Amino acid sequence: MQRILILGCCGAGKSTFWEATVAELARRPQWIMDGNYAGTLDLRLPRADTVFFLDYPTAGCLWRITKRIVRYHGRVRPGMAAGCRERFDWPFYRYVATFNRRRRGALLDKLASYRATTRVRVLSGKLACADTLDL
Repeated sequence: MQRILILGCCGAGKSTFWEATVAELARRPQWIMDGNYAGTLDLRLPRADTVFFLDYPTAGCLWRITKRIVRYHGRVRPGMAAGCRERFDWPFYRYVATFNRRRRGALLDKLASYRATTRVRVLSGKLACADTLDL
């Protein structure tokens, strides 16, 4: 594995990069990136040799982001940029609550179209103990 891409709903355990950074990083021979950001997915996915899709239930993702907000509210959590304070945001909650219903299918279809050139692993089940499935 030289270029690994990690995808999944918010709260599944990943974060995003911005387009200029992603484009530069995707040209490198080795990397691990995470995030669903659609604006750069078409830059990252063709270059990835392995993709892990964290396919977890909505309730678990909502629980994890709630715990994160409660724990870090008003503060910058580890791994985040300076000044990026954790906060409660209804549109973000709505995005997480509808991710599996609205976006999951299209994302799985896109991943299936890369299976000839890319190892795709779908991790599903409970957040704490995921089952691995090949796509």
